[in-house]
Amino acid sequence: MYWAEFLTVALIHLLAVASPGPDFAVVVRESVTHGRRAGTWTACGVGTAIFLHVGYSLLGIGLIVSQSIMLFNVLKWLAAGYLLYIGFKALRARPAAPGSDAVQVSTVERTPRAAFVAGFMTNGLNPKATLFFLSLFTVVINPHTPLAVQAGYGVYLALATGLWFCLVARLFSQQRVRAAFARMGHWFDRSMGAVLIALGVKIAFTEMH
Repeated sequence: MYWAEFLTVALIHLLAVASPGPDFAVVVRESVTHGRRAGTWTACGVGTAIFLHVGYSLLGIGLIVSQSIMLFNVLKWLAAGYLLYIGFKALRARPAAPGSDAVQVSTVERTPRAAFVAGFMTNGLNPKATLFFLSLFTVVINPHTPLAVQAGYGVYLALATGLWFCLVARLFSQQRVRAAFARMGHWFDRSMGAVLIALGVKIAFTEMH
């Protein structure tokens, strides 16, 4: 009975998750710099954050945020601040010592918890994700659709997001890919830092419509 609605939700989500954004940038950076394990944990963090968006959308809190300029701006500045923080941190990357294996050192230093938090914070604080899920659960999904079915959509969205970014992590953590990026060394880290800063600035100037 709800297959048509589900397929619509799945298609919109696929288009949204496949477009490069803060989530993609942070998963790629973690995967290349720290390896598959860190990239996968970051992907899991992004996927878990989807439950946060789904939860407040089902409770109607997202509608409150969308109607409150103050709450929206608080969320917006938190997200922008976090992306700027990790972006500027990446910009400070220094060249590796001659003959050292920078990638292997990074893999040891990164903990699963830190990688997970990086993914969770990046997605969870993104105001664009808030607006996306709000529009999804108020415009695309019929308000008369049973809450249990809507929750089922939410579980799918979280799992699909996590799986997508796990695939991204797997691709960018391959030895050949990492070796290619490693040759660029600190320049890759700095370029990714610049991307994250640009995304942070973009979010900072996001207006509530």
